Amino acid sequence: MFQIDFAAREPIYEQLYNSVIRLAAAGVIQPGDKLPPVRSIASDLGINPNTAAKAYRELENEGYIYSSVGRGSFLTDKLTADSAQKLMTLDEFRRAAKNAFALGAQKEELLGIIEELYRGRYCFD
Repeated sequence: MFQIDFAAREPIYEQLYNSVIRLAAAGVIQPGDKLPPVRSIASDLGINPNTAAKAYRELENEGYIYSSVGRGSFLTDKLTADSAQKLMTLDEFRRAAKNAFALGAQKEELLGIIEELYRGRYCFD
């Protein structure tokens, strides 16, 4: 269900966090669905249970899941397929902007692209 890339620079807990977002965006998990227990995820992926717990804590802090003692963790209705798609797209944008900055793009260039989008001048080919 969840995929982790141990060679990636992204921390494992963030990968797990993003996996939940991606699964919600794809409609694989729906609001109200129960998520696998932390210990089960840790065992299946070969990671520390504290790492899985950190991902769940972050998701809960954002309001995307809620936990019930003795029952488990569940996806809230805050993370619908549409909102998850938006989160994934914003994350992609953040990475693209970070890469552009690392390659020397100036703040004004990036802001100019955003302004063009909001003015409707940007062509989507």
